[in-house]
Amino acid sequence: MPISVNLDAALDKAYESSQVADLAAAPVSALAGVSEADAEALQKAFNIKTIADLAENKYVLAAQTINNLSKIAK
Repeated sequence: MPISVNLDAALDKAYESSQVADLAAAPVSALAGVSEADAEALQKAFNIKTIADLAENKYVLAAQTINNLSKIAK
C-alpha cells in the first residue's frame, strides 16, 4: 500500500516537490527554518552537509535517544 506524506511545512519552497528519496541528499538548508548560515555552521562544526548527514550524526542520534528515554523514564 503506497503511503502519502505532505512534507511541505518541513521544507523550503524550492524542495517541496522533491521526492523523499532525493531529500536525503539535499542540503540541510532545504529544511524550513535552516538558513544558509545555519547550514555553514553545521558543516563547520560537525561536517554535516545533507539532511542524511544530520539525521545520522552521532550527536543528534545521542540527543534523540536521551530525549526519548527520558520520556519513558518518568
